[in-house]
Amino acid sequence: MSVNGATAPRAGARDLLASYDAGIFYDELFGNADKPAGHTRLIRERLNQLDFEDLRRRATDAEKELYNLGITFLIYAAQGAEDRILPFDVIPRVISAKEWAHLEAGIKQRVATLNLFLHDIYHDQKILKDGIIPAELVLGNANFRPQMAGLDVPFDTYIHIMGVDLVRDREGTFRVLEDNGRVPSGVSYVVENRHMMQRVFPDLMRDIGIRPVDNYGHKLLEAMSEIAPVAEGDPEVALLSPGSYNSAYFEHIFLAREMGVPLVEGRDLVVENHRVYMKTTDGLAPVHSIYRRIGDDFLDPTAFNPDSLLGVPGILEAYRRGNVALANAIGTGVADDKAVYAYVPRMIKYYLDQDALIPNVDTRICREHDALTYTLDNLDKLVVKPVGEAGGYGITIGPRASKAELDDCRAKLIADPSNYISQPVVDLSVCPTVTPDGIEPRHVDLRPFAVTGSKTWVLPGGLSRVALQKGTLIVNSSQGGGSKDTWVLENGVLENGGAA
Repeated sequence: MSVNGATAPRAGARDLLASYDAGIFYDELFGNADKPAGHTRLIRERLNQLDFEDLRRRATDAEKELYNLGITFLIYAAQGAEDRILPFDVIPRVISAKEWAHLEAGIKQRVATLNLFLHDIYHDQKILKDGIIPAELVLGNANFRPQMAGLDVPFDTYIHIMGVDLVRDREGTFRVLEDNGRVPSGVSYVVENRHMMQRVFPDLMRDIGIRPVDNYGHKLLEAMSEIAPVAEGDPEVALLSPGSYNSAYFEHIFLAREMGVPLVEGRDLVVENHRVYMKTTDGLAPVHSIYRRIGDDFLDPTAFNPDSLLGVPGILEAYRRGNVALANAIGTGVADDKAVYAYVPRMIKYYLDQDALIPNVDTRICREHDALTYTLDNLDKLVVKPVGEAGGYGITIGPRASKAELDDCRAKLIADPSNYISQPVVDLSVCPTVTPDGIEPRHVDLRPFAVTGSKTWVLPGGLSRVALQKGTLIVNSSQGGGSKDTWVLENGVLENGGAA
C-alpha cells in the first residue's frame, strides 16, 4: 500500500493503516511522493500494530474524560446554548524539528512585523504616507482606535498573544490563512490534548522526543509581568473574562489556573484615581497587568460601547496614563483584519527588508474594482470571506456551494464589496482520523500561539483543528470541527524514527 506515492508503513500484526489512502492531498503522517514524512516512521509502525476496536475504545474514553473534566465550549443556536466538548481525535499530527524551526521563525517574523505596523499607524503612519497600504483601509477600519494615537506601550508590543492560522497545500507548503491578534482562543485544548494523549496512549508516545507544551501558562505570566508598570514587589496580574456565558469560558478558567492569577469579571474591578483595583474581602487590591478576553467594544463603557455591562468604566484612561497594562493592546484588530492581511508580506518587506518566510494564501480584496470583477466572474471557483467574521461564519466555498448560495454571495458582494475578500480553494492537507468507518483522511489546519513581552516565544506545535465531516474544508469548532494533539519532535529525532 502507498499513500500519495510515499513509502508504505511496515506490515504489522494488525495493519491498522493498510487500507488508508489520502488521495491527492498531502498527508501529515505519510507526506507525499516528493516529500515523504520520514520523521513519522516509528509512529506509523506503532499505530499499525494497534487494533481498531481498541483504538476506538480509547478514543471514546478520552472524549468522556474531556467532558467529565469540563473541557467544553458553548455553541449558541436558535434553540439556545449547548455545552459541548471539542471532539478529540487520538491520531496525532506530527511536525519534524526542521520544519518547526522554519515555522517558528516565520511566526516570529510575522509577530514582529504586525507590532511594528501597529506602532506605526498609531504614531507616524509612515506606511500609509508611503502608499504601501491604502490609508482608508486602516483609518476607516472599524477596529482602528483613535484613542491609541501617540500612546507608547511597553516594548512597543501591541499583540502579546497571537494565533496564526496555517494551512498546508497539496505540495506540502505551509501558508498563512489568517492572523488572530485580538483575543485568539484554543490554547487550552493544546495543553489538555497533550495531557489526554499521555494518559490514553503512553505506549504510542514512549521514547519519542516530543517538545512539551505545558509551560504555556508560565510563559504567559512572564510576559504579563514584563509589561506591567513598575510596582513594589511582584506585579498583580489578572485575567478579565466576560463571564460564564462566553463560549471560551473554560479556557479563561484554565489559563487563570495555569498562570496562578485571579479570574475576574468587569464587576470585580474598579478604577479610582486612574488606577485599577480588584475587589476582595480585605478591600481593594491593586491590579497592574490584565490579560483581557473582552473585545475593545465592551472593555470600557465610558469610552466605547456605553451599553456594555462587561467592562470596567475608566480603564482606558488608566491604561493611557500607564497605570495598567492590557494584553492584547486596544486597537490590535486592525492587524488581523482579513483585508489588511493581504498586505502583510509587503509590510514584512517594508519594516524588516525581508521576504515572508511563510507565504500568504493568494488573496483578492473585493473593495478593489479588478479584484471584485475577478471574484464575481469566478465565484464558483473561489472561497469568499467577510473581513470581520470569525469562527468560519459567512464563508462561501464556491466549488461546494449551491446555486442559491452562490446567488446570495453574489448579491452580498455587489451590495458591500469592501466587506469581502476572495481566495483560491486550498487543498488542505489531511491526517489519518478515527471515523465510524475506520481510519480515513480528514482535512486539518494549524494554529500556533506566540506570546510576546520583551521577546517572542512560540508554543511548540499549536492547535491542529480537524474537519470531522467527510469532504469538508471547514475545521472550526463552531462548525463541527475537532482537534488533534500536535507533536513537534525534538532535535535529534532521526528519520528512521529512533532517537539520536
